[in-house]
Amino acid sequence: MMKKIVGADEWIRAASCFLRYQVFVLEQGIPAELEFDGKDIPQQTYYLFLDQKRPVATLRYEKKTPTCFKPERFCVAKEYRGKGLGGQLLEAAEKRAVSEGCQTSYVVAEMTAVDFYEKQGYHTCTEPFIEDEVLCIGMKKSLA
Repeated sequence: MMKKIVGADEWIRAASCFLRYQVFVLEQGIPAELEFDGKDIPQQTYYLFLDQKRPVATLRYEKKTPTCFKPERFCVAKEYRGKGLGGQLLEAAEKRAVSEGCQTSYVVAEMTAVDFYEKQGYHTCTEPFIEDEVLCIGMKKSLA
């Protein structure tokens, strides 16, 4: 049974970090010291999908500015990609951002995820750049 969780509880943060370690560190080879950037603090909110008790999709809820939402550390377990979970998680976080006064969303997208973000209404707004040893690009979406 798939369940969406939103919160800042320690176990939610731990489940999110567990999945991020699997996807970003083990699967993609990003050094752990770059992936875990010091922003995983107790009051940080996470969006998480659990299949039974297994974390399968997550994002860290952040704001770049008071009016700009910035989803961070967004990933989906390999075998769950293409099933719509990422889109559902992002949409839920964007709805919260709008309710908190955000008018735009900005994401640092890995180049391999550009198609996903374009399907969610994002468009590129920077030149490609390297972040955490991965080729990325800035993408933006109007939430207004």
